[in-house]
Parts: sequence; C-alpha cells; structure tokens
Amino acid sequence: MITFKAEKVFMNLDTYDLLSRLNLEEGGLVQKAIDKAVIDWNMQYVPFETGTLAKSPYSMTDIGSGEVIYPGPYAHYLYYGEVYGPNIPIFEDDTGEPTGWFSPPGQEKHPTGRELHYSQDINPLAGSYWFERMKADHLDDIIKEAKANVGL
Repeated sequence: MITFKAEKVFMNLDTYDLLSRLNLEEGGLVQKAIDKAVIDWNMQYVPFETGTLAKSPYSMTDIGSGEVIYPGPYAHYLYYGEVYGPNIPIFEDDTGEPTGWFSPPGQEKHPTGRELHYSQDINPLAGSYWFERMKADHLDDIIKEAKANVGL
C-alpha cells in the first residue's frame, strides 16, 4: 500500500509476505537449500567408518530449521578431535593389540588432552571441526545453492 501525503511517501509492507515471495521466510526454500547443502558438503569431511555418523543428519535434522544435527554419544568428541577417557583396553585375541575399549561403569568420561587420529581411507578429508573446514572450502557453493532458490 502506498499513500501520498504532504509530499511524503509512506509505505506499509508486509515483511513476511515479501520474505515469503522470495522464499526467505523461516523454514523456506532458501533455508532448506542451505541445510541440505551443508549436510551434502560435510559428508566428505565427517569421519567415516560405517557411515552412520556422516549420514545421520539426513534423518535427524529438520531440513529448513537452520540447525544440522549429528547425534550419538561419540559425535561430540569426534567433532572436537580429543580422546575422552578413561579408556581401558579390551584384548580378544593373542595379537597384543587392543580390539576395543571400555570405561568402567559410573565413571564420567572427560577430555584426556590426547588428539584423536582419524582414518582417511574412505574420506581423505575426515577430521575434527568438519563444519568449519567444509565451510572454508565450500561457502561459495552453499551461497550459490541459496541464491538458486531465491524467488526472483
């Protein structure tokens, strides 16, 4: 609505309507494109043994919410790249190498100060802080995805 009055122009815009027409409203096509692009690009940076963690945001994230979720008890320490303990080795064969680790019941895990080492057999870019590293490499790609969904 535009009103002319005493040489002044007053505009009353419905902000939500404008944002909606451009697909910029909360949970709209642009946010959905950004969320999906973040998950897709992160895939090559997330530690990947079985793929469970790397694929988990597809089912756990409300695409369009602006928040990508990597669930699981180990996602936190894998993201920050620090070994949490106490960790007691499990030996199930005669090789002398641990086949697994456990923590005694009732003992809360805490950071040990030791750096995690990631297998890069499947994902050569796997490692800690995967979102920040991915964003440094692919922010322009994500912005391109967002722009492609702006309703102009």
